[in-house]
Amino acid sequence: MMEWIATILAKMPGVGKPQCKFLVTLFTTILVARGKVNFRNLSRYSELSEKTYRRQFAKSFDFVAFNRTLIDEAFGPTSERIVVLDPSFLKKAGKRTAGLGYFYNGCANRAEKGLELSSVAIVDLGVHTALTLSTRQSQPVAHQHGDLDGETLMDAYIAHLKEVHPHLHDEENILVVDGQFARAKVFDAVDGLTMQVISKLRRDARMRYYYDGPKRPSGSGRQRVYDGSVNWTDLSRFEEVGPYQGALLYTKVLHHVKFKRSLRVVVVVDPEKKAPENYVLLGCTDTTLDARTIVRYYHGRAQIEFLFRDAKQYTGLTDCQARDQYRLDFHFNASLTTLNLAKTEQLKAHTSPAPFVCSMASVKARSFNEHYLHMIFSIFEVDPEMIKKSCAYQKLQHYGAIAA
Repeated sequence: MMEWIATILAKMPGVGKPQCKFLVTLFTTILVARGKVNFRNLSRYSELSEKTYRRQFAKSFDFVAFNRTLIDEAFGPTSERIVVLDPSFLKKAGKRTAGLGYFYNGCANRAEKGLELSSVAIVDLGVHTALTLSTRQSQPVAHQHGDLDGETLMDAYIAHLKEVHPHLHDEENILVVDGQFARAKVFDAVDGLTMQVISKLRRDARMRYYYDGPKRPSGSGRQRVYDGSVNWTDLSRFEEVGPYQGALLYTKVLHHVKFKRSLRVVVVVDPEKKAPENYVLLGCTDTTLDARTIVRYYHGRAQIEFLFRDAKQYTGLTDCQARDQYRLDFHFNASLTTLNLAKTEQLKAHTSPAPFVCSMASVKARSFNEHYLHMIFSIFEVDPEMIKKSCAYQKLQHYGAIAA
């Protein structure tokens, strides 16, 4: 992996040899280290000192350009992709930590004191996996709801998307987001980026049918546009798509009153649940997209949650010792980029027709075993070339690895 990372860094402008050497060491050490991924523990598993890590974390690096290269290598030019934007809550203490504030914690279902990250990821629907393109820390704001003056968190998410948009390819033009992003300002902003949005809608969304009956005679008044409000307990006027993964799908192009736009709405009904908790509404600004594709794209959004999970468990997303904004930003990006590297290496090695599965527990185990074996060879001055070809070496290298 080290040579591969160095090759990518050598092609990036503005990355000198000292920083290139440090980044190669950092990415590989994060996969090797056991315990917390902080400055002190990283120094225990590499030849760099704790002070070197602190100093290098304060330097800037274009993680977005680096991740863009990784994504193109991992997914290839013809894969079916979607763009996903989602925030994640991080627990963090300390009165002087930059960006510390109250953010919504989905696990606790309430706002808690800590940090928040806003991440943009690219999901390959063919291999059912996601890679992070960009992540940045959200800053606490006085007003987090759209009914008050001042910048909100939603404005910050939109600004992040606009910042990342120049790095997206033309075919990456569908943004899939959770229900919290179903707001007029988000839809309007994405329109300006020539992208389409798929989002979960409120269960009581006020929507109207379009009138498709006979037109009025010329000169007899304004033509009728709408044909009544939607009653979500009566889907008789919807097109029945049929079953999909245990659910029933109904679809219709409707007018959203609050958003003042047309949406292709898909009603996903769970026949095993009782009304009124048995349906979910999905909306898409591309009214030509079919219902099954909309549901499939929205299911793909969940892949970004696995990125947050694996980064928190295996690459130390929540372990940073620093308190200032620059080092925190570097740490968060380094953690998710290391996860990208591990997944990309696994994708490149995957040649089986079986579905792709990446177990980060196995990646960490193999990385540590290989590092430890090389340490033994180095200390005892043993030539590893012949030993690496033996079955015993392969067995030791995979010791402790598990299947996902």
